[in-house]
Amino acid sequence: MTKYHGTKASAAICAGLLSLALIGCGSGSTPASEASAANNTTTETAVVSNATTAAATNANETSANSSDTYTDRDLRQTADTSGAKAITVQSGEDVNITEEGVYVLSGTATNVTVRVQADETAKVQLVLDGLNITNETAPAIYVLSADKVFVTTAEGSQNGLSVTGAFAADGETNLDGAIFSKDDLVLNGLGTLTINSSDHGVVAKDDLKVTGGTYTITASGDAMQANDGIYVVGGTFTMEAGSDGLQGDVLVQVDGGTMNIRAAEGIESTTVQINDGTIEISASDDGINATTKSNDASVTPSITIAGGDVAITMGQGDTDALDANGSIYITGGTVNITAQSAFDFDQTAELTGGTVYVNGEQVSTIENSMMGGGMGGHGGMMGEGGPGGMGGRHGEFQDGGPQGDMSMGGTTQGDVMQG
Repeated sequence: MTKYHGTKASAAICAGLLSLALIGCGSGSTPASEASAANNTTTETAVVSNATTAAATNANETSANSSDTYTDRDLRQTADTSGAKAITVQSGEDVNITEEGVYVLSGTATNVTVRVQADETAKVQLVLDGLNITNETAPAIYVLSADKVFVTTAEGSQNGLSVTGAFAADGETNLDGAIFSKDDLVLNGLGTLTINSSDHGVVAKDDLKVTGGTYTITASGDAMQANDGIYVVGGTFTMEAGSDGLQGDVLVQVDGGTMNIRAAEGIESTTVQINDGTIEISASDDGINATTKSNDASVTPSITIAGGDVAITMGQGDTDALDANGSIYITGGTVNITAQSAFDFDQTAELTGGTVYVNGEQVSTIENSMMGGGMGGHGGMMGEGGPGGMGGRHGEFQDGGPQGDMSMGGTTQGDVMQG
């Protein structure tokens, strides 16, 4: 279900309509059906002290700001564990969570899936406190149903979730992420989460919000994927991808955080809105690309930069730093572009605020370079023989970019964040 949130998203649309290391890994292994049959199942229910506590938890879902984009609980980096259920994972024993509540997960185990299958009104918080799971064919965390699930890293904790083999489907559901959620997902906390996946890292079929934490994701597919929107308001990310850094069907909105993205395309969505944060992009196709990915034909692709510090360095060839199948608006912040083609747009471009540099020179207007087309879509990273193009082979960076084994292992393909 496509949803728009708050005045920031609305402003982007009205204007005309914004981490993760992605590296190849793994090979096929035991089918999930066999692994599931071998697993025992443990059902866990959170202890909620009383009805007042439950009511207070729901009350925390009120808006934290006038935009309604983030709730108080989205932004809170610690969990109230006074009534939490402590769970130590055991190898071969799945954990089934069926009730609203807070669950503190710890331990090291193999072939374990933490399954959340709660009421559609339930809010479930998973606190990772020294949790390390390695699976062969199934997600480490799988949300089948809930209103919203929070994955919160405990302060100072080191956590790891890995899937090493080919994912197997759950009936008609194509499971393809180390964390896979059919409902809204929030990542936050004060700890570290490392994800390794033979396909995608984090998959959310509704909204994905990241408000805090430190993330390193190694995946052969997408590091983070959301069907609706991706919203970042905090956190530290290192992103290395064969295709896109962040991708959302409707909207990618960045309100904060620190990101270092190395990818074929840094950010891609129908609407890209950057309000704040520090973003460094090194790309071999498009730095930021606005192209039609939503089913809503009334929304015109656009890139809006209203704040923050954005630095984009492009590889050689048919590449564009800012590429919009619609319009480009820069109203604030600092944009520093190093590229043969700085801007490519199909409709209009306006520079009404902020500071923009192109190849070391400050500019006062946005000129259409028109070197690259506005086709967008998935494409491989530029290989030694040329660009990966529309879904071509994912190769290596050229001109000083990483080749072969990257900083976190192997060549990459897919997107870091996709929706």
